[in-house]
Amino acid sequence: MGEKITYETIFARSFSRYDQKKLGYGAFLGCLLIALSFCIVFKPYLGPLPVLNMRMSMDVGLNMLRIMDSFSSEKLRGGDISSSMTTIVTETSSSEIEMVEESDTTGTNETISNGTTVIKNKNSSQQKEMKTVCHVEESTEFCEMNGDIRVDGNSSTVFMAVDTMVANSSWVIGPYARRGDEEAFKRITKWSIKSGVDAYEEAPQCDQRHNVPAIIFSTGGYAGNNFHDYTDIVLPLYLTSRQFDGEVKFLITDKNPWWIEKFRNILQKLSRYELVDIDKEANVHCFTSVIVGLKRYPKELKIDPSKSPYSMKEFRQFLRSAYSLKKENAINMKDNGGKKRPRLLIVSRKSTRAFTNTDAISGMATRLGYEVVVTEVDSHVARVAEMVNSCDVMMGVHGAGLTNMVFLPENAILIQVIPIGGFEWLAKTDFGEPSKDMNLRYIGYKIKTEESSLIQQYPPDHEVLNDPYAVQKRGWYEFKSIYLQKQNVNLDVDRFRATLLRALELLHQ
Repeated sequence: MGEKITYETIFARSFSRYDQKKLGYGAFLGCLLIALSFCIVFKPYLGPLPVLNMRMSMDVGLNMLRIMDSFSSEKLRGGDISSSMTTIVTETSSSEIEMVEESDTTGTNETISNGTTVIKNKNSSQQKEMKTVCHVEESTEFCEMNGDIRVDGNSSTVFMAVDTMVANSSWVIGPYARRGDEEAFKRITKWSIKSGVDAYEEAPQCDQRHNVPAIIFSTGGYAGNNFHDYTDIVLPLYLTSRQFDGEVKFLITDKNPWWIEKFRNILQKLSRYELVDIDKEANVHCFTSVIVGLKRYPKELKIDPSKSPYSMKEFRQFLRSAYSLKKENAINMKDNGGKKRPRLLIVSRKSTRAFTNTDAISGMATRLGYEVVVTEVDSHVARVAEMVNSCDVMMGVHGAGLTNMVFLPENAILIQVIPIGGFEWLAKTDFGEPSKDMNLRYIGYKIKTEESSLIQQYPPDHEVLNDPYAVQKRGWYEFKSIYLQKQNVNLDVDRFRATLLRALELLHQ
């Protein structure tokens, strides 16, 4: 009748119930200590879980034009969003949505205030930063890329080559700073920007590696029109590249050799390197930093100094340096004591919106005390810049030639002759407002119907002469064909005399 002895029985006999209870508590605490020690020892090797950081601020309606593949609705519902590259989409307007992916497989992530994820390698004191930031603004869009960047001109594609599990993303951009203008973009090559696993596998091998940043921009669009040359390309290129102090390479798409020749002084001042016609390149060019597209502000010929380290004053100083212009300030008649005549430049035109009585205007100005120069501006920028810079007053009919006001000395005067046709808004937007930021004095002279050559082409009661806004409603091309292409100006010299006297008065201040 022996008792069956088991391990449990022995355990029960060896300890009292109180002793058993104490032993259970001790075992539990021991397990906790072991688990805590495990976490402390292995903490440095544990990476954080992927984080999706989405920030939205809204004033009025949200208007995002594109949402990248890496943030598809499937991924937002719980799919894998792991990445070692930061992709940010921003729209500079009253609404903004910013999306950031953060993760790390080699160390720890640190997210700084601007949303950029800095990837730290625990095996190195160096920090490696890989990111693509694409900006969508009112008048432009551009992407800033840092990392292993490969530019393939044959396919018009920029690859962000990252050899880790990165969510795929893509972007298509026209690198020309007049966003939304369909007519201009008919002559602009679209570029694809790709990142992620697919981009890494697809990215071609490097043929040429460069140790300076690159900027990709187009000389298509409205290039060739002097106004658009400056407001769409030259000024945006200055804003985008000036930060590199010449240590940047220009990759030009839709390259126009005549445009390059026209602005060679400016290009050489902004970059110390040979230009690359990227569309014709068989080689794949590799960089660690690339900007696709150009920065600009919505208004024409404008820099907002509150949002930029530069200003129109500095831009004009840059131009004076690029063309070795000597005259910094317009004549001050008060200090001059009448010893020297102020110099007046009359911008003439051969075809449309030309002065038909230039000799009469010149004679009247000479009698008032001006030294008069009459010239037609052309594509020889160095010669034009020197001529404009030597003058104190520049006058001309509304047109691209007035853009050369950028070369006028400080405190000079711009007189814009405004034809009939409801030009006031265009005259103000293109030249009136920009001249103020250039530290120029502006005078607008609106002609009367009798001073327009259109009175010889249409009867007195025609809507072209009496209701130009009705013509405007029928579209830009009809408006342009009448008021811009068929109209010349015969100034009423007696009436215009008061405008030149006002300019003299300003020069005495």
